[in-house]
Amino acid sequence: MTHLNVLREGNGPIVVLSHALGCDLHMWDGVAEQLARAHTVLRYDHRNHGKSEVVAGLTMQTLADDVAGLITREAGGEPVHFVGLSMGGMTAQALAPKHPKLLRSVVIANSSSHYPDQAPWRTRVETVQAQGVAAIAPGAVGRWLTPEYASTPEGAEAARKLTETLVANDAGSYIASCNAVAAIDFRESNRSIAVPTLVIAGKRDEATPPAMSEAMVAAIPGSRLATIDAAHLTAVERPVEFSQLLVDFWRSL
Repeated sequence: MTHLNVLREGNGPIVVLSHALGCDLHMWDGVAEQLARAHTVLRYDHRNHGKSEVVAGLTMQTLADDVAGLITREAGGEPVHFVGLSMGGMTAQALAPKHPKLLRSVVIANSSSHYPDQAPWRTRVETVQAQGVAAIAPGAVGRWLTPEYASTPEGAEAARKLTETLVANDAGSYIASCNAVAAIDFRESNRSIAVPTLVIAGKRDEATPPAMSEAMVAAIPGSRLATIDAAHLTAVERPVEFSQLLVDFWRSL
């Protein structure tokens, strides 16, 4: 059993928050602050991230099984609202078909079901192998936040913290995570998701453009699409708006 670093806050219906590649549970600070007023918020570091265990061998199904174990332990059998962004959204897509009884709903934000072009991932891995994670940090964080937000005091501080967290990642662990993300293909399995699903796209997301969200909505039965005028880390840039989308979705179920 993989040890995952978990932070529990608030009281009420249980929400599990799953972060992006290269981030940690603090990516959710703004959203958790909003949701913990009326929910029990469980956020965690993926294996090979933050304070969670570093384990050799990684697939997206591994990450889904990790969180299935976490939900079973932490929620006492109660189904949860699962919210994943980017790699967390891929974890959601692996989790929902296999463990539907653990879920009341899923939210897939700023994510993809498939990467037809592997070249950018190969380039990223080769760069990290040769120069370390710091070499890709400016480009990654530049895609995560809009320039307008990053130029504000709040945005500059967010970018600083995100960069610090990203650079702290062990190169080998980060490469393993990149390879797991690059290999995803949920195009068929998404058709079998029977859990209420909301897909959130960032209108200015260059890492996972809105077309990727639209493809997921087309595949997942009964799913809905919402958009936020932000870049890849919508939950960091627009935490209040992001949280409101979640609450409105849950109220509609």
